[in-house]
Amino acid sequence: MPSKEELLKEANSSSDPKRAEALYREILASPLSEHASVEEKEAELRHQEAALIKLGELYRDQNNAKGVAEVINLSRGFVSSIAKAKTAKLIRTLLDCFNTIPDSQKIQMDVLHENIEWAKREKRIFLKHSLETRLVGLQLDTQQYKPALALIETLLTELKRLDDKMVLTEVHLLESRVYRGIGNLAKAKAALTSARTAANSIYCPPHLQARLDLQSGILHAEDKDYTTAYSYFYETFENLSTQDDPSALGALKYMLLCKVMLNLPEDVTSLLSIKLASKYAQLRDVESMRAIARAHQKRNLADFEKALRDYRQELSSDPTIRTHLSALYDTLLEQNLLRIVEPYSVVEIEYIAQQVGQDRQAVELKLSQMILDKVFHGVLDQGRGCLLIFEEPEADRAYGAAIDTLEQVGKVVDSLYAKTVKLA
Repeated sequence: MPSKEELLKEANSSSDPKRAEALYREILASPLSEHASVEEKEAELRHQEAALIKLGELYRDQNNAKGVAEVINLSRGFVSSIAKAKTAKLIRTLLDCFNTIPDSQKIQMDVLHENIEWAKREKRIFLKHSLETRLVGLQLDTQQYKPALALIETLLTELKRLDDKMVLTEVHLLESRVYRGIGNLAKAKAALTSARTAANSIYCPPHLQARLDLQSGILHAEDKDYTTAYSYFYETFENLSTQDDPSALGALKYMLLCKVMLNLPEDVTSLLSIKLASKYAQLRDVESMRAIARAHQKRNLADFEKALRDYRQELSSDPTIRTHLSALYDTLLEQNLLRIVEPYSVVEIEYIAQQVGQDRQAVELKLSQMILDKVFHGVLDQGRGCLLIFEEPEADRAYGAAIDTLEQVGKVVDSLYAKTVKLA
């Protein structure tokens, strides 16, 4: 009977996926030799571990999420004979196989729940924390904010007791992202501060530091502080680019977004000419931001809408970019409407709608909002279908002056009353 090493070599060199799968399963099913020496048993365990990982990668390449889940369940029987630290690494490696499989979140979450329960039974605390942290990340991605917050609360209590700063930093960072997802920016900032405090007391790996900087940039952008946000995104981009991390592209898009939001669209071209950014310059994601910058520079609403349509996937998949571009679109529409109505005292709403290339109802709604926000002074005459624009009324200072005079008279009366009390 061929040894595990021979079977592994044959499986690795096989071009037939079904044959390779059968060989990997044979390696995992065969028990360890009873009379083998310690070194031989360790070698057999290494071969089984390699077979597990290769089988997981085989299913990953086939986009077989159920197959990967089955391999992870198989690994639980195998890991009882290896060190706990190695167990955690093996299960994490197998879970990483889900990352490239589309629509696998549901299966991945089921697998994580099963393995968390198993880790509790086996009292593998650090593995449980690692799996729960990954589960929170998945719940965040699938917008399951309530269960994510409940799990974070439990995790933080246990981690503070153990004083595990590394995982504590990651969980606080996830907490910040969850609170930002539900729109609670005050708690998002507080959680990020806690993450940075925990990170300051340990060596923070570059990828974790990059994620902290990215979240800081996003929160500053939410506060409209695009200058500070840009500096954080630049730190993130520089950090990830030096590691050849594909997520550096996301940080670059945020940098370009900040330039557009700062009304500096002309800086987009010069930014893309720097050494680190030049390799991304021709990518569709970057081209989408370049199209937005061109439309903003020309103050052209039609070009802006065309860019949003042409690059729908690139611009709408990221909630941060989608939110800020929506605000930018509103600003552009407002500026275009002001430019059109400025020369008139009375103008037809239909004419304004034609000029900006928008639906009449949408224009009417925006104009009423602008009047309420006191962007300009006017009134909508819906009977005639017109907008009446007034000159900005001069503030009447008589009321303010009268109130000031009365205040001074009041002070005089009070002082006179005080003197009469003393004389009496």
